[in-house]
Amino acid sequence: MSTSQPWPRLRVADWTATRDTLHMWTQIVGKIRLAHAPLVNHWWQVTLYVSPRGLTTSAIPHRGGAFDVEFDFVDHRLRIRSSDGAAREIPLESKTVARFYRQTMHALDELGIETPIRARPNEVEPAIPFAEDDRHASYDPEAAQLFWRQLVDANRVMGHFRSRFVGKVSPVHFFWGAMDLACSRFSGRSAPRHPGGAPHCGEWVMVEGYSQELSSCGFWPGGGDEGAFYAYAYPEPEGFAESPVTPSEAFYSRENGQFLLPYEAVRTASDPDGALMGFLQSTYEAAAERGHWDRSALEDDPRRWDHVDPVRRWEYRREEVG
Repeated sequence: MSTSQPWPRLRVADWTATRDTLHMWTQIVGKIRLAHAPLVNHWWQVTLYVSPRGLTTSAIPHRGGAFDVEFDFVDHRLRIRSSDGAAREIPLESKTVARFYRQTMHALDELGIETPIRARPNEVEPAIPFAEDDRHASYDPEAAQLFWRQLVDANRVMGHFRSRFVGKVSPVHFFWGAMDLACSRFSGRSAPRHPGGAPHCGEWVMVEGYSQELSSCGFWPGGGDEGAFYAYAYPEPEGFAESPVTPSEAFYSRENGQFLLPYEAVRTASDPDGALMGFLQSTYEAAAERGHWDRSALEDDPRRWDHVDPVRRWEYRREEVG
């Protein structure tokens, strides 16, 4: 199965059952990270990250060592590796959420990694306990791999976009609650208390996530025929929704309270990376200008050292560290 096609086509209707099953699986793995990692502002310690083979927790501290969990969408395995050299693998194939949950927790037990979690999903309705979820049981390996390839492309462009900001900015990371790849920039000012409202998610969770004024963007495998890119501001400044953004296919959704850009508009563009970057930049500028951010202090040119020869850059670094 080829993994080289950039911006692959994947209709939501063609993989909804697999998407919903995979969503529950990522929630289980995300909650495992949540159980062990110390709190980081805005819940950044719970997220997953795009890896060269899928989605990974990165290293999770455990006692005197660490472990990680990775969805490998090339070989279709869930890999759990411990810093003591032990490892377990679970096949990614059509199976119920209940079975995946049992297998994953059993593998952790075998590795001596005790992990009590709140074993039901958040931000979805209905919230079926993992151990009882026999409804979600689909896994199309080709669709899962295509979704990962979408994330690889989105992660690349969002990473370049992130590099333009020198203020407080999140990693490009995968939130398993809503199953979206996201990146948030912050103005440096506090925000009004968030009212909450996400299903099966405590108000205090949203209060922590939105404690400071932000401009956020991301990709979600829903909201359109092939998924959608989004951008919003919290709190939303006056006039934000009426701001001009690019490309022309982007629009403000009153229902969702955010700008949306259909994935297919990016995929079919003559310059997909440029089209997405235009959306990310123009929606951020709408938030920053309307919200009166100190842009001169928060932004910089990521190529500001390109005039220095790469070898000399390395030599400078060696001199700095002695």
